[in-house]
Amino acid sequence: MPGRQRAERATIVGGRDRRGRPLLYERENEVTAARIAVDRLCAGGEDGEDRQGGLLFYSAAAGLGKTTVLAEVRRMATARGCTVLFARGSEQEHTVPFHVVRQLLQPVLASCTEAERREIFGGWYEIAGPAVGLFAQQTGAPAPDPQGVRDGLDWVVTQIAVRRAPVVIVLDDAHWGDLESLAWLAAFAVRARELPVLVVLGYRPDELPAEAEEFRELVEGRSTRPIPLHALSPEAVAELVRGSLGAEADDVFCRECWVVTGGNPYETVELIAKVQDRGLAPDAESASLLSELGASARGTGLVKRLERLGHASVRLAWAAAVLGTEISAELAATVAGLPPAEAMSAVDRLRVARILTGTRTLEFVHPLIATAVYQAIPPATRTALHGQAAWAVADAGLGITAAARHLLETHPEGDPHTVRQLRAAARENLRLGAPDAARRCLERALREPPAPEDRADVLYELGCSALLTAPATTVNHLTAALEQPFLSPELRENATFRLAQAFAHNDELGKAAAVAGAEAARAECPRARLRLQAAHYLWLTFDAYETQACDRSRRLARLVEQLPGDTIGDRALRCLRAWDATLRGEPAADMLAVAARAVGLSYTDPDWGFELPSLTALAYMYADECDRAEELFSSAIEECEKVGWGGAHLSFGFTLLGLVRLRTGQLAEAERYAREGVRLAERVGDRVPARWYAVGLLVDVLLSRGCPKEALRVARTYDFAPPYPNAVVFPDAQTVHGRLLLAHGLRKEAEDQLTAAGERLEAKGVHNPTWCPWAGHLALAVAEEDPRRARALTARMLRRAERFGTPTAIGEALGFSAAVAEAGQALPLRERAVETLRRSPSRHLYAEALIELGAELSRAGHADRAAGLLTEGIELADRCGAGHLAERGRAERRERRHGPTEAAPRRSAGRTPRSRAGRDHTAGSAAGIRSRTPPANTSYSGSVSRWT
Repeated sequence: MPGRQRAERATIVGGRDRRGRPLLYERENEVTAARIAVDRLCAGGEDGEDRQGGLLFYSAAAGLGKTTVLAEVRRMATARGCTVLFARGSEQEHTVPFHVVRQLLQPVLASCTEAERREIFGGWYEIAGPAVGLFAQQTGAPAPDPQGVRDGLDWVVTQIAVRRAPVVIVLDDAHWGDLESLAWLAAFAVRARELPVLVVLGYRPDELPAEAEEFRELVEGRSTRPIPLHALSPEAVAELVRGSLGAEADDVFCRECWVVTGGNPYETVELIAKVQDRGLAPDAESASLLSELGASARGTGLVKRLERLGHASVRLAWAAAVLGTEISAELAATVAGLPPAEAMSAVDRLRVARILTGTRTLEFVHPLIATAVYQAIPPATRTALHGQAAWAVADAGLGITAAARHLLETHPEGDPHTVRQLRAAARENLRLGAPDAARRCLERALREPPAPEDRADVLYELGCSALLTAPATTVNHLTAALEQPFLSPELRENATFRLAQAFAHNDELGKAAAVAGAEAARAECPRARLRLQAAHYLWLTFDAYETQACDRSRRLARLVEQLPGDTIGDRALRCLRAWDATLRGEPAADMLAVAARAVGLSYTDPDWGFELPSLTALAYMYADECDRAEELFSSAIEECEKVGWGGAHLSFGFTLLGLVRLRTGQLAEAERYAREGVRLAERVGDRVPARWYAVGLLVDVLLSRGCPKEALRVARTYDFAPPYPNAVVFPDAQTVHGRLLLAHGLRKEAEDQLTAAGERLEAKGVHNPTWCPWAGHLALAVAEEDPRRARALTARMLRRAERFGTPTAIGEALGFSAAVAEAGQALPLRERAVETLRRSPSRHLYAEALIELGAELSRAGHADRAAGLLTEGIELADRCGAGHLAERGRAERRERRHGPTEAAPRRSAGRTPRSRAGRDHTAGSAAGIRSRTPPANTSYSGSVSRWT
């Protein structure tokens, strides 16, 4: 139709064709886009190899027909045999966590047997089941973190997509979706293209919630452009009018319909219906009445029309507006305070007036009507109705979280029952994996307010709800809780322990240790005192700038010697003692005796934390007991996955498992686990401890594999540069950064970083060179300009390694010593390094020592023996995934096979594999390495998490 360039991008209008389907006006492009997307999704044979999932977004203001467009998409998908998952956001239920998710999944899960549901959920049944509404999480079970629940939902929808492909997910009124569902959908939608899944959304762009950052990024980002729906043209309105009122409708009447409604499809349909109700002729004489009729479809006009239906109808409509969506007629009658017969008569009148539709389950004809009715309720009456709805919903057995969303809308009255209900709802939300929803309930409970004797409990629960998401907020609430007059010893202990955790998560390690230590000194209960002492020593250990480390070590050692048994508290302190002995470089055999009595703590115990058992596993690893360490870290990952901890804790688990693989020389596996740790840490936030761990390890592994360019790219991508965190991380971030600078030939810059790292670690009493070989790398950095200093550094490093006593520590120190030794002194050091590392689990270091010794013997004229060592080193390097090292060994072998037979001069000091790793690349600049480019959305393949 000519003149429709703008309207061709518009929406769908009411009215029905001969088959009863909605008539679509000026929607050719919108429908075509949906048809293409559905065709692409349904393409291919039975194996579905050619199927392509995707995203389709419809953006429009209220009344422009998103619902009708989405209904056409659903009809089209159903006709093609797709499994359609449908949900609609609700203005009144957007605070109910996972409301949208439940609408999407419950219908398809309801058609399954219990065995089928468990098969679909797999290992995620206990984690994601409560969020979907299959059952309530057990009281006392560790609360899953939100990311773990989202991972579980990913798995469930992926399984449904595989079993019932193709799948179309349709969400109407997405702007009113609950934040938990929107956060999941925003992350899952990115993967839709990889699955036989089409995600179709309809939303009002001006009403997207500011808090739904990931969802806003999804619909407003560059990956997919929304299809905007515009108002209808005068021609389309005229066609609609004549299709409903007859071809005799004159041009003046049709034009006035367009003027009155502005081409809004919903208002146009309502206006035509009112014309039919009044029996008006569609001519120029009736056109003057359209303005008044149009006003009755919205705002005050709609309210006046509702009032004319009578008091009972008004009360029932108000009750329905308060209840939101999927409204039970009986429940609406209860909230409205109407007898059943009177309520049913009111429902009939509201249906005739096109305000409500449905029978037992009611809904408003259009969200605009629901909004207008809700806003028309007098404020005091609206509050009272929400209070009545809370009781009615609870009595109907719909769950405490459904009742709580009404309590959030009531006025504070100091009601103890309301406080109890809100606290119970908060606990339920935490068990669902919705801490933000829990926080909203507890903030409202605090305003009630609670009784003085309960205030400290509410503040404590409020602080704990924000522990992982907003540690600074947690600090404020827990500090306030500790200042309350009615505080039991148990609550004081728990609040102090959580306050210390919050300070630590906020990178304030000194404060964390101080509050735990002060409370431990005044605690009367022995168990509480041990727990708080463990927290005190833990955060001191993790404070990178601790000033009294030696004194703390002595106090900790004396305390552990006096421990009488093997309680959880005793084991916790032994974990810390074993780790402190590791850092200080005390004999490994003595440390392992302590570690053996520390094993047994749960990684997911909310009372003690993830860190303590992890330290024991790390102590085993640095003591060359790598098999035991890997067993413990694998157990940690299994525990975290079992309870749905999919964020920082799981990232730590994979990172530390990667660290074990690096220690054993399995570099390819180490890189794989490090990348998985980075992927998981990215979901937690920027520059958080989990990301420092994972990125530092990844850079370290890449340098060990001889990939300095890739290591530099990773460092730039993730802002791996000063300022460094106040918390101790493994590997030491400053040392890894110094090593990166050295690999790029920036010796002076590397020297500055490594010197600063050494001064910091020396001040903290960290002397174990196998935990952080800063001295060896610094020796390589200064060897050319100050060989005496380089040799002094490696000599001290070797003495400390010999005190610790493990083959890895001694062998690595010998390698650094040989690299900076005087002429003629390197060969015996390399001989000893090979013999020592032969007993080490670090196959990579052993391969490196073999190749270095082979090269040294070649230069000394011992070609026959050198050839055997080089061959063994090359084969081992290849197995380790150290291709650069193997290639260098081959180059040495070729050079000695074809080169001069006389002894060649030694390479200059510092040119070990570690310092030569990047000799094939062009050295960058210090400014380039330190530059901070924004993190890229890097996608890693080969994920080892459970659902990929």
